[in-house]
Amino acid sequence: MKKPVLILVTCCYFLATNTGAEYWNQFRGPNGDGKSQAQNLPIEFSESKNVRWKTPIHDKGWSSPVIWGNQIWLTTAHEDGTELFAICIDMKSGKVVHDIKVFDEAKPQSEYPGLNSHASPTPVVEEGRIYVHFGTYGTACLDTQTGKKLWERRDLKCDHRVGPASSPIIDDDLLFLVYDGVDVQFIVALEKESGQTRWLENRKVKNDLAKVLTVGGVKDVEKTLKEKPNDNRKSYATPTIIEHNGQKQLISPAAEATFSYDPQTGKELWRMRHQGWGWNVACRPIYDNGLVFLTTGVAKILLAVDPSGSGDVTNSHVVWSNRRGSPEIPSPLIVNDLIFFTNEGGVVSCLEAKTGNQIWKGRIGGNHWASPVYADEKIYFFNQEGDIAVVSANREFQLLADNVLNASFIASPAIVGNAIILRSTSHLYHLANGFERTVPKDEAKVISKKQGKEKGKGEGKERGKHNHSKGSVQAEA
Repeated sequence: MKKPVLILVTCCYFLATNTGAEYWNQFRGPNGDGKSQAQNLPIEFSESKNVRWKTPIHDKGWSSPVIWGNQIWLTTAHEDGTELFAICIDMKSGKVVHDIKVFDEAKPQSEYPGLNSHASPTPVVEEGRIYVHFGTYGTACLDTQTGKKLWERRDLKCDHRVGPASSPIIDDDLLFLVYDGVDVQFIVALEKESGQTRWLENRKVKNDLAKVLTVGGVKDVEKTLKEKPNDNRKSYATPTIIEHNGQKQLISPAAEATFSYDPQTGKELWRMRHQGWGWNVACRPIYDNGLVFLTTGVAKILLAVDPSGSGDVTNSHVVWSNRRGSPEIPSPLIVNDLIFFTNEGGVVSCLEAKTGNQIWKGRIGGNHWASPVYADEKIYFFNQEGDIAVVSANREFQLLADNVLNASFIASPAIVGNAIILRSTSHLYHLANGFERTVPKDEAKVISKKQGKEKGKGEGKERGKHNHSKGSVQAEA
């Protein structure tokens, strides 16, 4: 009789300690929407409190971590882009398992080096395989146990102008890659087993950039056209797979339109034009409540689109649009019937997902490029100043915690089990309740200086709290 009891206890323990998925396989998680079912995540943390380990990552990369089992994968690159790497970290210890130079690049693109890294696309991982993508520099499939390169493609090219960013995704037997450069724009499906091309679709929307710039109020149109020719053709968004009315669709924002394709054949199902100022799209679209939610890049318009149409649906299937506080880079989140997002300046908004009506707007401050994540009725926001704000995911703005790490965040985090795996511009953190990290003396001095600056900033915010300071409700509707 003791054995069944032991099994029951063991099973209960397993369920209690594994409330979240055991993998975070792609950019923004298993469903590509930034949400996790995890519970018991830390709300408050510092460089020591609730930190299991902190591991330095060499060179420069803005790709987000992905996780399968006990492995955490990410990419990095020499700052000049001449060498490109894939790194695997042990989930429990934080030790480096693999540090693989995937590619050498003789002529990396360097037109605007400060605006991006050469390793910004997030890998996608599955059992036994990791697919690492560096945009025009190349794509490779690696064996996750040995690190051996199984196949590579270096013939798919475009001029990103500011470097690669769109992440790969997989569905069934296919790997999807997006290339929206200033020269060519296309989406391609590769057979993930071999890397061979299944289909490739070119895409371009005819648009008069000079007219768009003029309407937008640009004073010296000719100068802008000369300095940034074809700038309206580039984009950086990661596609997503949805299933609507029993049909799979591959939703892929390009520079001047968002396209829906049949993922198996590449046949275009519908397109929604961004109607000017619609390039540099970075947000990944999400599907919920029967709608596709997406943004249009520099125009900073958030749209809800009914994906049941065909052909050009610009004037027929846009359910609502929102300009106020919409993001250009951080992707939104949908929780139940609400959509949450922050703009680059740290103003968080909550809207009704079905109508676009605003519920509240609150300020958390900072510069935001990382996409937020949701778990256990809480939303975590990460900024470039090292602040991590935890906000309640409901119809009232409530700042639950405001944490500060000695870091800068551009990559989006991963959540597995009871842990947050967080990449800064220099380190990888494992955050979990009940751990205490010993901070080295030299690092403690730097932290002390930063905390002093933050205290001064906080006092300034307190004095100016009636001017919508951090943590205040800015507006309600």
